[in-house]
Amino acid sequence: MSNNSVEPRPRRRAVMQGAVAAAAAALTPIGLATAQPAAPPRNKTMTLVWGGREGRWVDFELWNPYSIGSNHQNGPNIIYEPLAYYSAFADKTYMWLAESYQYTEDFKQLTIKTRSGITWSDGTPFSAEDVAFTLNSLRDIGPKVKWGVDVQQVMKEAKATDANTVVVDFVVPAPRFFFFVTYKYDIGVYIVPKHIFSDQDWTTFKNFDIAKGWPVSTGPWKVTDASLQQKVFDRRPEWWAAKAGLAPLPAIERTIWLPYASEQATAQALISNQLDAATGMQPATFPTLFRGNPKIITHTAQKPPYGYVDWWPISLYVNNEVKPFDDKDVRWALSYYIDRQQLIDVGYLGASEVSSLPLPPYPPLMPYFDAVKDLLAKYDTLAFDPKKGDALLAGKGYKKDGGIWTDAQGKKLSLEIIGTGAAGPAIGPVLSEMLKRRGVEVSMSLPPDFNDRFQKGQYAGSIYGHGGSITEPYSTLRLYQGLSVAVPGAHLVNFARWKNAEFDKITDAMYVTDPNNKPKMLELFHRAMEIWLPELPDIQLVQNHHRIPMNTTYWKNWPTADNDYVNGASWHLTYPIVLWNLKPA
Repeated sequence: MSNNSVEPRPRRRAVMQGAVAAAAAALTPIGLATAQPAAPPRNKTMTLVWGGREGRWVDFELWNPYSIGSNHQNGPNIIYEPLAYYSAFADKTYMWLAESYQYTEDFKQLTIKTRSGITWSDGTPFSAEDVAFTLNSLRDIGPKVKWGVDVQQVMKEAKATDANTVVVDFVVPAPRFFFFVTYKYDIGVYIVPKHIFSDQDWTTFKNFDIAKGWPVSTGPWKVTDASLQQKVFDRRPEWWAAKAGLAPLPAIERTIWLPYASEQATAQALISNQLDAATGMQPATFPTLFRGNPKIITHTAQKPPYGYVDWWPISLYVNNEVKPFDDKDVRWALSYYIDRQQLIDVGYLGASEVSSLPLPPYPPLMPYFDAVKDLLAKYDTLAFDPKKGDALLAGKGYKKDGGIWTDAQGKKLSLEIIGTGAAGPAIGPVLSEMLKRRGVEVSMSLPPDFNDRFQKGQYAGSIYGHGGSITEPYSTLRLYQGLSVAVPGAHLVNFARWKNAEFDKITDAMYVTDPNNKPKMLELFHRAMEIWLPELPDIQLVQNHHRIPMNTTYWKNWPTADNDYVNGASWHLTYPIVLWNLKPA
């Protein structure tokens, strides 16, 4: 390779068998606290690894998904049932706590019918009052909690007109409101029990007291243990959805969630059948997993790319409130310095694909990619053209000094990049080396407090994804609205901290447009991209793949390409669908 290339790293990232047994021991479930039910046998227990920080659950007391610091991905996603589920892979909506819904012709009123015969786990009846209370509280609290702005911006009032009817009035047409509250990936409104959340401060209320049975749930799971080491959920003996014939009572009697310690420890625990599922892993790890335990599969069986394309395209975010990254020419210069295919070949061993827009290439979204082909021809977000990058920086007064770009005051063009999860370790070092070789002073780290720093805007550069659209582009445009800057939570938030008033107006116009009005939707998307693409608020890199190992030793009927009833991420709001579909092996 030429000196302008990044040499492939050795496959030293592959898991070393035998040398990691001690690390794997850290993942072994510890005994439950005293007075807990006897542990079910291994073949009735499903154990997984996901999340945490440095091998600990730092949020084990947070079971209110709206409290500051709480994350629905870490267990609340299987406790709080939704009005409806949507599986993007099956393109199927499961009406759940809600039985039906109906808009008025002008989309300014929504009537939701909830199911009868549902109770919270403490015996209190679930009703339309819980739904109205949740929505009105979000309206009142607003930007202090997740989803508050999204409800406050459009909803006038929610009224429970009887035990099973909620009437929601909007200040503007809101044709996508029910889909917004529906669980899919990481987006959906958590319906909370009015009798517990009334008069609580939602930003601080933890909702954790096992002696009181908190958190209560309408679902089939109850929290029986939560600590730094583990979160344990036991199956409740009865579940309204099983009685109603909507889903089987889960065959799993206990599911144990362990915090992530390391890829090596996780791999060894999978090989030794201590684990049934895990977080996403690097492509280089899977051949070793399959050799060590032939019963481990992925979404694509035992073949690359060992997973599916997630809804979460990955970018190099640069903070638009931090100089010089508030300058679009600097952002475009960085983009021109990145060879995305080489990023894939080295970082993912070829098992990925480039991303030209912050949208996943799902079938319903492809017409929107086609609609902006003319703009992408002019503003090529995938172009690797270092000379153009050099020209942009030179035009801003930058000069090379010792191989590093410096501005007119002699300040170096420096970028500190932070990352997390699977993407940071995989492509972060490669991306950093590419930019260094083009004259940018780069540092790369994987800080344990990444989420706090990134969500608070305490970063200059970051490798992260886009939790936006899956069926039409509004939710992705929402990621760049001024109103969604610095909102709590990790989804539908403007992490780039880019603002443009005209873009905001177009996005608002899309919100009130019926998603089925394709000509109008395509027109609005094109107008929005006419602003967004020249500005390039963040720098497009690759599509994200969920490479999730699933162990068939004890459990079968995992979601796969041949059986894609839903995506397989344990951290997503739709994971209960996986739990009720798993069958004993």
